[in-house]
Amino acid sequence: MTGSVSGERRADSRARGDAREDQEAIDLAADWADISQGLKKDLGQQLYTQWIRPIQLGRFCKETGTLDLFLPTEFSANWVSDRFADRLSLAWKIARPDVRHVRIAVHPGRRALGDLRLPREGAKPAADPASSFQQGRAVGLPGDAGHATDAMGLGSIGLDPSLTFASFVTGTANVLAANAAQRMAAVETPQFSPLYLKAATGQGKTHLLHAIGHAFLAAHPRARIFYCSAERFMVEFVQALRQNQTIEFKARLRGFDLLLVDDIQFIIGKASAQEELLYTIDALLAEGKRLVFAADRAPQALDGVEQRLLSRLSMGLVADIQPADIELRRAILEHRLARFSSPTEVPADVIEFLARTINRNVRELVGGLNKLIAYAQLTGQAVSLALAEEQLTDILSANRKRITIDEIQRTVCQFYRVDRTEMASKRRARAVVRPRQVAMYLAKVLTPRSYPEIGRKFGGRDHSTVIHAVRLIEDLRTRDADMDGDVRSLLRQLES
Repeated sequence: MTGSVSGERRADSRARGDAREDQEAIDLAADWADISQGLKKDLGQQLYTQWIRPIQLGRFCKETGTLDLFLPTEFSANWVSDRFADRLSLAWKIARPDVRHVRIAVHPGRRALGDLRLPREGAKPAADPASSFQQGRAVGLPGDAGHATDAMGLGSIGLDPSLTFASFVTGTANVLAANAAQRMAAVETPQFSPLYLKAATGQGKTHLLHAIGHAFLAAHPRARIFYCSAERFMVEFVQALRQNQTIEFKARLRGFDLLLVDDIQFIIGKASAQEELLYTIDALLAEGKRLVFAADRAPQALDGVEQRLLSRLSMGLVADIQPADIELRRAILEHRLARFSSPTEVPADVIEFLARTINRNVRELVGGLNKLIAYAQLTGQAVSLALAEEQLTDILSANRKRITIDEIQRTVCQFYRVDRTEMASKRRARAVVRPRQVAMYLAKVLTPRSYPEIGRKFGGRDHSTVIHAVRLIEDLRTRDADMDGDVRSLLRQLES
């Protein structure tokens, strides 16, 4: 009888344990639903669908406070960990204070695709296979013991090992910001502080922030660095207020040698956080410390920011990063392609097509290349222009500027100083024929119009005439530097 009662108690205990586990799984799923919806709003439908939606919840260990998040391949786990680890960690910390670490890993039993993984410059190889990306990488959360606040290692302060000066491609659009960033990280004391990097989304300001952190640590091995977004700064400040730890927060913040704050525009309207940032800037500058801020607009354009803070943000150097021109976009693609650990042949016409078409920001450009190569390697297909147009439909459609044949004709006529009526005339003088052929070539390259449609816009010419003009200009570009220069100049004008 006693044995029967004991067995029933064990069964009840197991049932209660199972019920608790079920409830825990339900709670985690509910929290993840809220977090993922927030990420969807922040990142947009495309990024969310491609990278966040495939995430599956894994086990949560209450003893260590570690939550596992699984993705189907090492490529996706690598990408999400590199780009969204800090955001995911912060979101879970806010939703569930008992989650102290988020570990992003390949789903157990799924095929690991190491050949798709990009080399991470500055990253140290793991001493034990268990610490590799395939097993997952723990990501520290703000305020955790041993986290960024007083750490010496690169990864511990939230810096992406792949975002260095060596991996930053410089061109006329970003040379001032790149040179200023390198000066800020040098051993010598810079002539300006703070440095304020201003650029639209995806143009490289966050890359430069991380690069400054890496180079500063290399030049000052015992330096203490604090890197965060303005959003994270506010979350930590609010948490310190709620826990009556503002004195500790201020002391910790002012003990750093380099302060890196991204997306400063998100501190708009937060009076208490603005005031604390103002005092921190004054304290650090008085001690000769270095500060770098980044935002998508100039300091004077930050609405809702106190005037005293605006003056501090703009008192050093404001370095503007302009949108990348086609030469820089082409160089970025070639540089990125060379960094793939598994070589993949990408034809020159595909590089040219991506550089010309994806022109809104560098992040979309690199993302398009990564997606194209990943798809080609996963399916065993060769990279081609047709594959690029098929797989990058959303990115391409979002970037395409609607250029008309009338606009092309007007621009070409202004460039070569010929009358607009010559585009449709029957004259065959060389001074008229060559500009007309260039305009036909550009119409085919920059618009979706067919050969017969283009011919009709040029005085009702036959489609074979247009085909001849396109092939002729393509051939001349390879043999005649002047012609190639003319076409490049016209492309810049029409795409700007």
